[in-house]
Amino acid sequence: MAGARGDGMSDLPISSDTAAFEVAAVRDAQGRLTEPCARAARAMMATHGFVILTGLLSHAEADAGLALVRAALDDPERSRCAFASQTDNRHRRRDFCALPASPEVTAFAATLARRLEDVLSAYCGREHPLLEVTTLTSYFGSSHQYIHRDPPGVISLFAALEDVSDAQGGTVFVPGTQPSGIAGRPHDPGTLALMDLASIAWNWRILRHNLAKLWAMRGSTEAPLGPGELRDRVFSTKWDEHQPNLLRFLIGKNPLFSLAMLTPPTLWRLWRHRAELRHRFRLVQTAPKKGTVILYQSDMLHAGPDNRSPAPRRLFSMSLARGPVTEKMWHSGYSPHPTLKERPMSFGDLLNHPAAQEIEPTWA
Repeated sequence: MAGARGDGMSDLPISSDTAAFEVAAVRDAQGRLTEPCARAARAMMATHGFVILTGLLSHAEADAGLALVRAALDDPERSRCAFASQTDNRHRRRDFCALPASPEVTAFAATLARRLEDVLSAYCGREHPLLEVTTLTSYFGSSHQYIHRDPPGVISLFAALEDVSDAQGGTVFVPGTQPSGIAGRPHDPGTLALMDLASIAWNWRILRHNLAKLWAMRGSTEAPLGPGELRDRVFSTKWDEHQPNLLRFLIGKNPLFSLAMLTPPTLWRLWRHRAELRHRFRLVQTAPKKGTVILYQSDMLHAGPDNRSPAPRRLFSMSLARGPVTEKMWHSGYSPHPTLKERPMSFGDLLNHPAAQEIEPTWA
């Protein structure tokens, strides 16, 4: 995976070269990552905040996971996620929904937990809760998320159930921006301030990109705007952090990016540090192949790009807490299915699941 991204966001310096962040998954006789492989993945997580594990799932297993996702998407009563972009969900540009805690879904999640145990256990205790299991599906015409951090104290996982192309909007990460720093050495306040500055510069470009895209979609035959969609995405008073909403941008109601952030001192600092910001932080867009799994620390800078392809992008996702969590924190950024709320599960519950003990699960 190498090269520069050429997709209409050319003013945002995003690389598609992910080779430095990849670890080829090698499993032992019990189906877990071998110790050398797990050690390399842990080092990658500690240094960069994320790791791309290629070939963790077989194609048959990825197909089984895709069947679970398709079943959820076909359910008219599916549980829509409250985070990310509710407007995109409403206008069918994205379909982020929670997967039920069914035996099949739990078995799939348990197998992933078991294979990744020696990486996940560096962050998650056995008693720490499974926060959610979801599918993140993005369609043509979705918005590009702002660069942001998820609530802290979580390890999240994306599993590619099909090949994902650059145009389909694989997740963009900013390596090394986890607040814990490299190998547990926290970043100094000056570096964190530069990260905030860089986010403002990137998000300005993302706002322009999303507005230009919406303007072009007015007469599009490939992804025409639906009734009321332009108003909802640009002028609505409804909460949505990832839309190019000019109204909420102007009145300062978007905590990720708003006019209130562009104060004269901030603009001066952006100008003064422009060269350093250009070279200090690197944006990398993933385009995972089928069977690849990405682990990342929730509070590193990242974004879900827009899908610029007619082919839907479907990912399986789950998140585990790195420590005890309050209900308020849980629901501020995660959307567990009602069945998971009724019967909560922990990391240990996943590891103890019968499917987690099998080398190849029977449902694959």
